[in-house]
Amino acid sequence: MSGCAALPTLVPGPLAAQEAGVAPATIRKWVQLGHLKAAGKAGRAQLFRLEDVFAAERAARGTSRPARRAPADDAGPYGIPSSKIT
Repeated sequence: MSGCAALPTLVPGPLAAQEAGVAPATIRKWVQLGHLKAAGKAGRAQLFRLEDVFAAERAARGTSRPARRAPADDAGPYGIPSSKIT
């Protein structure tokens, strides 16, 4: 079989999530939003190419996230303003 291209590795959603370091629900959300497409099925389970999963993960990390708010200058314990602590 020399000269044949290697077939892509297809994995089910939960394993794809584990490999990408995300929750299985994240994989389902990427599919729902169109960021990731299943490459096949095994029974009812969707199968994904790992390279597609990693590309979706990189794209998701590239999106802007809301900036964390800095605590107020007079913040007391747990970031609660000391004027609010009784």
